[in-house]
This record gives sequence, C-alpha cells and structure tokens, in this order.
Amino acid sequence: MAEVYVYDHVRTPRGRGKKDGSLHEVPSVRLGAKVLEAVRDRNGIDTTKVDDIIFGCVDAVGEAGGDVAKASAFEARYDTQAPGLQLNRFCASGLDAINFGAGKIAQGADDIVIAGGVESMSRIGLGMAGGAWFMDPSVNFPAYFMPQGVSADLIATKYGFSRDDVDAYAVESQKRAANAWEKGWFKNSIVPVDDINGMTILDRDEHMRPGTDMQALASLNPSFTMVGEMGGFNAVAVQAHPEVESVDHVHHAGNSSGIVDGAAVVLLGSKKGGKTMGMKPRARIKAFANIGSDPALMLTGPVDVTEKLLKRAKMKIDDIDLFELNEAFAAVVLRYIQAFDIPHDKINVNGGAIAMGHPLGATGAMIFGTVLDELERRDLNTALVTLCIGAGMGTATIIERV
Repeated sequence: MAEVYVYDHVRTPRGRGKKDGSLHEVPSVRLGAKVLEAVRDRNGIDTTKVDDIIFGCVDAVGEAGGDVAKASAFEARYDTQAPGLQLNRFCASGLDAINFGAGKIAQGADDIVIAGGVESMSRIGLGMAGGAWFMDPSVNFPAYFMPQGVSADLIATKYGFSRDDVDAYAVESQKRAANAWEKGWFKNSIVPVDDINGMTILDRDEHMRPGTDMQALASLNPSFTMVGEMGGFNAVAVQAHPEVESVDHVHHAGNSSGIVDGAAVVLLGSKKGGKTMGMKPRARIKAFANIGSDPALMLTGPVDVTEKLLKRAKMKIDDIDLFELNEAFAAVVLRYIQAFDIPHDKINVNGGAIAMGHPLGATGAMIFGTVLDELERRDLNTALVTLCIGAGMGTATIIERV
C-alpha cells in the first residue's frame, strides 16, 4: 500500500443556515467551487493532474444534486479531465470523502485527490432529500427510528449527564471557539466568500455566541420534549433501552450543533503526486474505519469506531495527542470523554459545532483540517478525527504529522 499524505486544506467560514445568513445568497455549487479555487491557487495545482474530486453532501437535491463535486469543478474552471464524485454517509460524509480518496491513493489508483464536502442548509433544508430510514415503517421500525435530539437525550439519561453537564460543555465550546478566532488560529485555513461583484460577504464563522453563559442557557426550554412525548419517540427509546425508565430531555439549541452553510476540502496525494506538484506533505493518514452502532442510541458510534480503529492500527488511546469529535450534541462528546477517560483539554480544543455550526456534508473535512492545524501549532504528532452518524454509525481517521 502506498503512503497517503495530506498536503493542504481550506474551508469557508460557516454562515448561519437561515435566510438572513450571510451565505444564503451563495449556491452550493459556488461554495464548493470557492474551496476548489483556493486549494488550486495556493498550491499551484495543475488540474489536469487531479485524479478525483470527492464531495460529501447530505441533502443532495436541487442545486446540490446531480454530482455537486463535478459541478463545482466546472464552476471553479478546473480542467475537464478532473472527475467528480458525490457521496453521503450523513454527518460523516466529509470525512468519508477523505477516507475514500485515501483508499484510492493507497491502492495506487490515484496520485492526487481533493476531498471534502459542501452543504447549504439555508437553501436546501435539513432532510429535503427524504429517505426510507425515517419515512418507511419497514425500515424505521427495526431501526428504532427517532429524531436525533431524542437519541441525544437518551444518551444523556443512560450515561448520567445532567442539564448542567451539557450546558457547561456548551459554554466551554463557545469560549474555546471565540479564543481560537481571537488568537487567529483559523486564519490560514479560512477562505473568505465573496458575492458576484467580488465583495467579501463573510470571512468569519457567524453562528458563534461568545457571550453565552450558564444563566442564558438555563432560560432555554428543552427542544425535544414534545416530539419525544407526543410523537411517541420516548416510548421507542425505552423499548430499545428498558433499563432507562424515562427520558430526561436536556438538549436545546444552545447545547446542540448549529445549522449553517459551508464547504471544505483536503488535498491528498501520494509521494509521487506531491513531488510532481512540488508540494511538501504536512501529515499522513495512518488508518481509518467505519462501523455500525446501536441505532436507538444512534450517536455513540464514535466510541465503537474508535475501539475498532485503535485495534486495527495497533494503538492505544494514550497514543493520540488530540481528538476532534463533531459536537452534534453535548452528550455525544461527554459520552466519548467518559468512555475513554479523555482529559477535556485534549478534545475539541478550539470549540466545535455547538459554537460554530455543523454544515452536514462539510463538517468532517472542516474538523480534519482544524485538528491538523492544531497539531502543528502545538508541535504534537497524532490526532484522531471522528463523527457520530444518523441511523447509528461511526467514522474515524487517525493522522500523523510528517
């Protein structure tokens, strides 16, 4: 197997995923093109040499459908020889795009792959792509289908996380993200987004609320009480996990991931590919894995896939210097910390999706780049990137600096 190297990464800022968000006027294909243009221009890439462009996109309909990766390549004026692939593994799509690209390079099929993802949640609403998982009883009955927020509340109940616990985690996420922006730790990876007149419309993550405190969060009502009780999903949760007598609803908008727009890509290549382009590698991909997990808990897949991946890589949890886990809900990260006894100062050290938002198909590539930058800033060596996934799955990747 060939070594797979990471040469660069870029991302857009995250715009609020609403009609008044700064990126609402920017189509998905333009967000994808923006990061393709940036990674090409700052690395001097000859796009005739790009073997594949792989984008994750969860709601791949309308303007984001029909292979948004190839459409974005046209928009970015890449050579027509550069192909494109669109994939969907729900929230892990952006990371799995990287893993798919890494696998192709490792097998010797490709030398240069640009992988990442895009999601415009203000233009294409959450769940617009539909799907049998939550619409077909023959599928959702055996899957113990319930809204993810109810699953997050089930995790909090089962593993003993109180409302104060999840709120305190959310406050810390906001503080860490604000500090990272204030110190300029994201500046080298952010690509400002401009309008059709070339005027910058967003150069900073706009979902953040750095002044958030426990008192402000305490004023918010739990978001999933009614759907859990009136929709019957609490009963589904208890049926799947009878050791839980009832579900304690603790999650709300302030301790859950934000709905945002954005795009990100990672530049991958073989040693030969990087040499051809005159690029110096920053890291290598050591190992990656996917797994199916408890569909009712749904969001504990990062625990299961980390155990699988460490075993496959013949590593221990203490071999990892930094962890980056998507903050879909606060209880997801708290359970991961609890399962592996990870110090809080080693995970999501610059905040996460609770503060900055979760552009579904792009998030995996965004957090991959964030932790690579942080490894370099701290002069550390190894990081593990992972995400929970709808329907009960997990994806994880280990990277090492070179």
